[in-house]
Amino acid sequence: MIAGRMRERLSAWKTAGRGIFGDLYHALIIMGWPTFVLGVGLLFLLVNAGFALAYLAQPGAIVHARAGSFGDAFFFSVQTMATIGYGIMYPGTLYANVLMSLETLIGLFGVAFATGLAFARFSRPRARIRFSTAAVVTQYHGVPTLMFRVVNERGNQILEARVRMTLMRNELSPEGHHMRRFRDMVLLRDSTPSFSYSWTVMHPITGSSPLSAASRETLEAEDAELVVILAGLDETLAQTIHARHVYKPAAIHWGYRLRDVLAKDPHGHYVVDRRHFDALEPETDGTPADGTH
Repeated sequence: MIAGRMRERLSAWKTAGRGIFGDLYHALIIMGWPTFVLGVGLLFLLVNAGFALAYLAQPGAIVHARAGSFGDAFFFSVQTMATIGYGIMYPGTLYANVLMSLETLIGLFGVAFATGLAFARFSRPRARIRFSTAAVVTQYHGVPTLMFRVVNERGNQILEARVRMTLMRNELSPEGHHMRRFRDMVLLRDSTPSFSYSWTVMHPITGSSPLSAASRETLEAEDAELVVILAGLDETLAQTIHARHVYKPAAIHWGYRLRDVLAKDPHGHYVVDRRHFDALEPETDGTPADGTH
């Protein structure tokens, strides 16, 4: 999933003509932690290697360093950039002192930038919202209804949570132009004052629904996607969080319903059985579980 999102972002950057480095700050914020740490580490090594070569350009620039030793010059550069200053080696010429001053300045800015980026990454509000892998179309109160399930995996409260769903598909205009159109989907309930456990989101497929005459085949022919966005206020972070999910036609199942996952433990508390979170059951005369908890 993470790799898929990164591919989408890379594709968006290329489409916009900016390239990956067109918005470097944004790229550094959204990339994964392993990639970020590896990138910072490689930059640190490259910069210090460059300064080591610069020190070696003048023989005797570093006192007590072995003549022509790249290793001594490299580790002297590391000590200078990190302001460690063990004192065994020190600049011996005016050239080395000027180079050391420049490197110290770059090191100070580098630490500031790295600290700022790390703080920005840590402080980003992240929603731990899980969407069911499949959506279903089943009967609810005698009306065909599209349903999918979301759960708050943190177990805290998301206040004033709101869901919005849009159908994206290719349509042919009366003038014969192929266009990508966006159709808003009316939900049975699109908001809740408090969302802590699970929520079954429902869209009644009435005559005015964009899905009124749809099937998996027609949706695939139209290259359709159901885009779902959930947003709300995390009571712990006191910040707005949001989550996004896309349902392709292959993930929408007609004639099935979502298996109920909400139960009570021996202490009378509601719990969500995540083992069956994505489980489906063939449609029966019973009605699926409804509501927000």
